[in-house]
Amino acid sequence: MASPATPAAQGDDALRIGKYTFRSRLFVGTGKYRTNEEMVASLEASGTECVTVAVRRAKLGAPKGESLLDHIDRKRYVLLPNTAGCYTADDAVRTAQLGREAGLSDLVKLEVLGDEKTLLPDPIATLEASKRLVADGFTVWVYTTDDPILARRLEDAGVAAVMPAGSPIGSGRGILNPTNVSLILENAKVPVIVDAGVGTASDVAIAMELGVAGVLLNTGIALAQDPVRMARAMKLACEAGRLAFQAGRIPKKLYASASSPIEGLSRTTA
Repeated sequence: MASPATPAAQGDDALRIGKYTFRSRLFVGTGKYRTNEEMVASLEASGTECVTVAVRRAKLGAPKGESLLDHIDRKRYVLLPNTAGCYTADDAVRTAQLGREAGLSDLVKLEVLGDEKTLLPDPIATLEASKRLVADGFTVWVYTTDDPILARRLEDAGVAAVMPAGSPIGSGRGILNPTNVSLILENAKVPVIVDAGVGTASDVAIAMELGVAGVLLNTGIALAQDPVRMARAMKLACEAGRLAFQAGRIPKKLYASASSPIEGLSRTTA
């Protein structure tokens, strides 16, 4: 389990969020899979150490075998309960508290949606709920827009991670505004995790190459034609993108630059 400060997670590139430490920078959801068996296999293939579970869909208190939680190895994965489906700060706070009281976690992925069509977050209610949950002792990972000003306000409120959307939830459109993500990264002192909109492995690589701490996704794996294979692709893309960011890409140029320079070489003529 990748929970607080496990020795196996103490590498040079470990990701620390609050008291939790992770080796994998890919965070995966548990919804939309065709079967629970497919979900379990996909989580394993993804290499994730932290899975997000909607409190409202977890069937807390259900008979053994009827809850999604019965199919998640709690010794292997850190649970990240989320407040999916909440449209007010009050509702989101109650849902988070319900998950904690049920023994899920002191972590919460906060979602306070503002619109049923776009599923974009309500910025004012999100900030309000963040302040209340931080004051209540939660480690808050907050789903937000890609607005750098709001990201700063959320960080000032004490959240542990800021999670700007790459594009609308479930849209599969990838990272639509890399400039704003970069602006958020420029000032952030907490981990920035791209959340939502990832459709395929290249989207994950692009996000990681920007320098984000990680990527959270669900639909891109769960609704792929072969979820298990896609989960492995997402894992490899996350690792490749992280390595590319650390390596430092070459500058972009308007004109060509020879791979084998000829300066200093003598020229011969026939």
